Amino acid sequence: MAVELKPFEPAVRALADALRARGWRIATAESCTGGLVAAACTMVAGSSDWFERGWVSYSNAAKTELLGVPAALIAAHGAVSEPVARAMAEGALLRAGVDLAAAITGVAGPGGGTPAKPAGTVWLALGARGAAGAPQIQAERLQLDGDRSAVREQTVAVALARLHEAAARHPAAAGRRTDPGHGG
Repeated sequence: MAVELKPFEPAVRALADALRARGWRIATAESCTGGLVAAACTMVAGSSDWFERGWVSYSNAAKTELLGVPAALIAAHGAVSEPVARAMAEGALLRAGVDLAAAITGVAGPGGGTPAKPAGTVWLALGARGAAGAPQIQAERLQLDGDRSAVREQTVAVALARLHEAAARHPAAAGRRTDPGHGG
């Protein structure tokens, strides 16, 4: 069963309003959601005002090549871990030059889980630019129920909510452009 994006439209519109008010742009780095957060964001007309880019970094190699996640970090902690989610968020934040980035890595299921990381385990990390421009990264572990589609759908909902909360909480970054001059 595919994840339906239309129900996310109110959350995306609220996020868009918060980002536009600050002149902010976001990026996403997604593994188990396979680009669903980016797809939800870009389904709304005008998203090019605030959505810069998204990466689907499903494999470990993609996390390393696209986002700069050290292979040794993945080897030490596993792809589904707080350190890797944090590194993905920082990589997306710095590579895209945005104000806010979300990173998602997890086990959507039904297979692939372990006793320590069962299906439904998802790490969500947000990266924001601090007052001096230095990345500020926070992460949370989600333990979600349901089949693969349900886990992915719940993850998108939480990611959109956390992005909105972060945008509303942080002051506007100085010197950021408000007119990106391009679109999708």
